[in-house]
Amino acid sequence: MSITVDDRGVSFQEIYQSVEKKAYYQKLITLVSIGGILLYFVFSIIQFDLGSISRKWSPDRASRLFLDTYAHKDHVVMNWKDTSKISVNFEGDYRYQYPSFPEWLERIGDGKDIAILTFNSGSKAIFRDDKIIFEQSKSEDRKFIFGIGNNGKPYAEAYDNDGNEKDLPNWIRVTESKVEVRPSLYERIQIYKRKVEVHRYEFGWKYFWFDFFSPLKDYSLPEALSLIFSNERIEPDKTNFELVFSEISDNEQWMHGTVLFSILETLLMAVLGTLLASLLGLPLAFLAAYNITPFKFVRFSLRRLFDMLRGIDMIIWCLIFVRSFGPGLFTGIFAIAFTDTGTLGKLMSEAIENADNKQQEGVKSTGASTILQHRFGIIPQIMPVFISQSLYYLESNTRGAVILGAMGAGGIGLQLLGAIRTGNDFENVGYMAVLIVLLVTVMDQMSAFLRRFLIGIEKN
Repeated sequence: MSITVDDRGVSFQEIYQSVEKKAYYQKLITLVSIGGILLYFVFSIIQFDLGSISRKWSPDRASRLFLDTYAHKDHVVMNWKDTSKISVNFEGDYRYQYPSFPEWLERIGDGKDIAILTFNSGSKAIFRDDKIIFEQSKSEDRKFIFGIGNNGKPYAEAYDNDGNEKDLPNWIRVTESKVEVRPSLYERIQIYKRKVEVHRYEFGWKYFWFDFFSPLKDYSLPEALSLIFSNERIEPDKTNFELVFSEISDNEQWMHGTVLFSILETLLMAVLGTLLASLLGLPLAFLAAYNITPFKFVRFSLRRLFDMLRGIDMIIWCLIFVRSFGPGLFTGIFAIAFTDTGTLGKLMSEAIENADNKQQEGVKSTGASTILQHRFGIIPQIMPVFISQSLYYLESNTRGAVILGAMGAGGIGLQLLGAIRTGNDFENVGYMAVLIVLLVTVMDQMSAFLRRFLIGIEKN
């Protein structure tokens, strides 16, 4: 006997079956969703060959690139045909050749030894006319000898103090054309058929303030700044202030003047683009709100315009404007303005539609015009949201402007891309990355301050 629970005569058994059926379908939907997600991941792994990432990943290369962002290196080169000539170049650039040996490279005139290079770790590379001897400071019981064999190919050998040959460690790689020696990140020796090249790394950004050819290259920054107050000029045709400022600004290696100007361009791009989007988005939002504009066609057209503007990514807009108007700062400004006009317009139109009608009706009861009703009945309600959203997009656009710069809009992004493409200027990449982080941090703090200040005034 079934017991009914309502006037329709539905029994507990029927309710139970209905609940069981719904639970079954919910489980089925969950399992199908999980299966679909798993299939998608499997498809992605196969289609994009994600399994090859681990094979292509080179920790050694990645560590060297990262090392170049915070350290500098000197290249010591000796040609096997004329071992008496040893050149020392900063960062391997032939233009930056030291006129004399640095203190860590000692020339030896006795016997077959030509020079001794001392690494920061205490390890030594001894240059001879027919071989290179490497002695590690931490394992003095063995030494390594590198040279060119009778077959014309480079070789590597390891011996203990008794002259017994030992196996080569895994940080020495021997190929047909080269011997690669990398005992640590800061030490590197390469033996080729025609030459031997030693890389000696040191922590820090050398010649950061004054470049290799500057008359102030041997001065620290405090020492150079103290020259400003000295009456004795370093160069007769310039005051010391002009000299210090120009040498820092025109630094050939670090390009401080160009980089800082590019930072200002990026900031200007973000500020003007966001400002233009805010000035356009707010009035268009009023026209797109159903409680403001009675014309459905106008509302529909503006909403589809907002969809188009924000539906096309900022980078795509940038590429379109680069193609149309050429590279430049205004390309980035318009790309930001177009995208954010669509986003802010949509957000503000929804905020207007959700505004409380009572305030507008109260203003209307005083006999105020429609414009005044909007000004005093709606704008005070949406202004905190408008300010908050505009400042948020300003923060986001500061980061986005860097990417737009690399796409052709100029600014620090273009300088950063140029440094990456060279493959040798990763210390400049690190320098610009630090400036970008500082810029974004400052903009975040300024945005938070303005948000509290402006919204606080609006609430009062």
